[in-house]
Amino acid sequence: MAMPAPPLSASPIPRKPLFLPTHSHSFPLSRLSIRPTTTKVATVRPSVSAVATSEVGQAPLSAIPSKALPFRVGHGFDLHRLEPGYPLIIGGIDIPHDKGCEAHSDVRPSVSAVATSEVGQAPLSAIPSKALPFRVGHGFDLHRLEPGYPLIIGGIDIPHDKGCEAHSDGDVLLHCVVDAILGALGLPDIGQIFPDNDPKWKGAPSSVFIKEAVRLMHEAGYELGNLDATLILQRPKVSPHKEAIKANLSALLGADPAVVNLKAKTHEKVDSLGENRSIAAHTVVLLMRK
Repeated sequence: MAMPAPPLSASPIPRKPLFLPTHSHSFPLSRLSIRPTTTKVATVRPSVSAVATSEVGQAPLSAIPSKALPFRVGHGFDLHRLEPGYPLIIGGIDIPHDKGCEAHSDVRPSVSAVATSEVGQAPLSAIPSKALPFRVGHGFDLHRLEPGYPLIIGGIDIPHDKGCEAHSDGDVLLHCVVDAILGALGLPDIGQIFPDNDPKWKGAPSSVFIKEAVRLMHEAGYELGNLDATLILQRPKVSPHKEAIKANLSALLGADPAVVNLKAKTHEKVDSLGENRSIAAHTVVLLMRK
């Protein structure tokens, strides 16, 4: 004879309160919120990019993004032709020059000219004026390729019939990374800290520059979150050397190779880059507060 099944208990299942350990988050939890869903009806807000589909000035511009992120990063680029008879205005400052920007407005594409001191005259401080949980920097560099010079990329000697003509070893990638780190810290660019008219930097390995940038980064209380770099050159192919470049760059930065990324692109045989007359690099870095 089968035994009767035990009666089911109607007692509620105990629920554990949600606990978020604040010490495990580098981003302040005060900026985050967890709210219960009160309705299933989704509220759709038009994105900024969607408004840009109409004619210029015809649609109202909305500054409400389609997704509320805890932070957002932007990068801008502009280029103008220089012609005689125009003023050269940079960041609102009139720069003495025999040429200026030919454009519809007065052309103010940059704020980099707001420096008030001569190059190398102001004391260099690695302590940012505001302690942020993270900082973002962008770097760019370009060198002319000429016969008779070594081609060094990321500290690795790449076999090629041309190399970078420069005051130091002309390592376009390391120069670019240095500028990205310095930019994230709000410091002057590599040309101001290591001027190309100083004889002591003649032929210097670029590892010297990147070690100084890393020192300033740590002095300011930051460490590398991640780095993403893009090399632009028509020849030679970078893929056979990519892992060696990445490993050496990671070692110079004192970073895990998992947070260092390297890409390479041609310039589709367009202008000096595509004609194998120059090489360029872009780098973006994210620095995290220690």
